[in-house]
Amino acid sequence: MKFVDEATIDVAAGDGGNGCASFRHEKFKEFGGPDGGDGGRGGHVFALADAGLNTLVDFRYTRRFEAQRGEHGKGSDMFGVKGDDVVLKMPVGTVVTDAETGEVVCELLRPGEQVMIAKGGDGGFGNLHYKSSTNRAPRQKTPGWPGERKSLRLELKVLADVGLLGMPNAGKSTLIAAISNARPKIADYPFTTLHPNLGVVRVGPEKSFVVADVPGLIEGASEGAGLGHQFLRHLQRTRLLLHLVDAAPFDEGVDPVVQVRAIAGELKKFDQALFEKPRWLVLNKVDMLPEEERAERIKAIVRRLRYKGPVFQISALTREGCELLVQKVFEHIDGVRRAQEGPIEIDPRFEAPSSDK
Repeated sequence: MKFVDEATIDVAAGDGGNGCASFRHEKFKEFGGPDGGDGGRGGHVFALADAGLNTLVDFRYTRRFEAQRGEHGKGSDMFGVKGDDVVLKMPVGTVVTDAETGEVVCELLRPGEQVMIAKGGDGGFGNLHYKSSTNRAPRQKTPGWPGERKSLRLELKVLADVGLLGMPNAGKSTLIAAISNARPKIADYPFTTLHPNLGVVRVGPEKSFVVADVPGLIEGASEGAGLGHQFLRHLQRTRLLLHLVDAAPFDEGVDPVVQVRAIAGELKKFDQALFEKPRWLVLNKVDMLPEEERAERIKAIVRRLRYKGPVFQISALTREGCELLVQKVFEHIDGVRRAQEGPIEIDPRFEAPSSDK
């Protein structure tokens, strides 16, 4: 299935049905009075977060969605039936934005979350609605209200705890395949990954986190070089970034320090908040370094970067160091989760009574 993370759609809620002006006509009832019913409400348009979807491809080719209009009111006190609603299923993590105003309509962050994105028009009033002690034979009726019509921009930002950063061929796809259930395409040429991959890393019983692998960045991505910045949005909701660096590049002219600084600069150009996220340095492919040179090479890279955060030495291919990395990442993610949940506040009305008298 083709991965699509952006789409523009038009939605139209149903118009309300018109009210009816009618009078009761029955044998031996010369002045039966008004009996025109109200019109039915137009159908709403809802967005539903579906955990079974991971792409917006359904909205790439079908771009207009209309809810049913409400039925008109009728005589004999008959009210119009409301129009059927339309429910649009979208992946969890979708941001719905009004294309004209730029206002965020909703963000679908939980499976099963349902939000109204276009309201159906109310039905018009029939003359039965205007009947009173002083107005015995009203002839007023009102038309139904129009439903909302919007042009919406859909943008998918995947929900992951950890994001993998790095140059093409840094080993991101190999790492996510080594530590999770994801099976991305792996090859020895740049830009093997063309769309984000998600994997669930299981640390133990009821202990897991989600990791996202996005296509590699290169210097000049902000100007459209490589695949540009288009996939960095998928890292904006992560709690931690792992910056993978090829510690043993085949090309002797490639400097890992220059690569790290280039990607940091691209992050800053794209989003300051993303640049300021916790970012750990992960030096990959250390199995390709001679044992006697490995420690000195790692120290030299860290010293030149003036990096003060956690540093990990791994080989995604042989899985050397991956277990320690996974354990440390889970400890960090678990700590962030607990801090965000905060202490549980108990309503004083439900606290247990004190035993002191």
